[in-house]
Amino acid sequence: MEIFEAYDLTETVWSAAALTGHDPKTVKRYVEARASGRNPFEREPRPKMIDAFLEKIEEWVEQSKGTIRADVVHDKLVKMGFRGSARSTRRAVNAAKTAWRAGKRRTYRPWIPEPGRWLQFDWGEGPKIGRRRTWLFCACLSWSRFRVVIPVWDCTLGTLVACLDTTLRRIGGAPTYVLTDNAKTVTVEHIAGIPVRHPQLVAAGRHYGCQVVSCVPYDPESKGGAEATVRIAKADWVPTEAKLLPAYDTFAELADACLLWCDTVNTRRHRATGQIPADRLDIERTTLHVLPLEPLALALGEERMVGSDRTVSFNSVRYSTPPGYTGARVWCRVVGEELSITARTSSGDLSEICVTSCPHPASRRSSMRTTPTTPTAAQSISPGCDHARRRRSRSWASAREPGAG
Repeated sequence: MEIFEAYDLTETVWSAAALTGHDPKTVKRYVEARASGRNPFEREPRPKMIDAFLEKIEEWVEQSKGTIRADVVHDKLVKMGFRGSARSTRRAVNAAKTAWRAGKRRTYRPWIPEPGRWLQFDWGEGPKIGRRRTWLFCACLSWSRFRVVIPVWDCTLGTLVACLDTTLRRIGGAPTYVLTDNAKTVTVEHIAGIPVRHPQLVAAGRHYGCQVVSCVPYDPESKGGAEATVRIAKADWVPTEAKLLPAYDTFAELADACLLWCDTVNTRRHRATGQIPADRLDIERTTLHVLPLEPLALALGEERMVGSDRTVSFNSVRYSTPPGYTGARVWCRVVGEELSITARTSSGDLSEICVTSCPHPASRRSSMRTTPTTPTAAQSISPGCDHARRRRSRSWASAREPGAG
């Protein structure tokens, strides 16, 4: 027989204790708890030594926004006269942090995107090719879930504009907003919490007819579409030992693999929408803005024309280009100590067709020297050879003079 059943039958503590086999004080405690409206199966909180310091702990947790450590709190409490253990402090700090996070928890609302409004993009690290790092430019059109992944060598501003131009031309128009994170190529700095955009990226937005916006700093959840695209692309195309994927020997193999991946994910049914992204893109294209015919040359670099000898001239130096670009327009820009040449491929995408070392003018002048620059090398050359080199240098210099025959 249960305690409450025995007490309701006898209405005495001693008789109920005799029927149930429990101590009379236990029966009395359960009966009094039920009479006061409390849960008889929960113990009443007993007074603790740390109760007098709970308000101070809550104040510290509020000031630190839930980041203060329990050992720091314990040291402060000991100086204030607390004589309890560090375990009691850890329990109190944990309870205060739990209550603070419950009151500060982020509120989520379902985001229903409109057609032609949002394009999200982000960067992800790609596989290494010949011990050189590659990057994956991953973009996602929010309403149709149409995805674009472009492999590149770097994440510079010129590469970003080229990837944006390629993405917009693949989807067939420009949306109203382009959302990304706060990289230095997008946001230069924050003043009073307001992001300051990169001037060249602002010019790119005006050129294509869209506005570049950034998410809240350290908040990848505000662009979940691009984050999901990066996660899936890296899981499918970055070789690891667990995935047993082969390594890419050339950059062209990686580019072809990304094109094949985009065709696969854009032609299969999306799990959230239940529709094919390519079919939804046909509907969304009617709401996109018309693109300009030419890309933004400000960020791509200086425009050049490939000659009949398949070379371009940049800073008085001629550079070779791959076959198939004779007579085509290309854009040259210096990235660090390298020269990047961008051109429009046969598919209509802007792509980096050539990356070569870009010598400094001083190094070009020093490369014309014919005499050694180190004492060791000077001693190893005979006077006759040195005299012949000087004679050839004088004849070469005279040949460069105007009117020299």
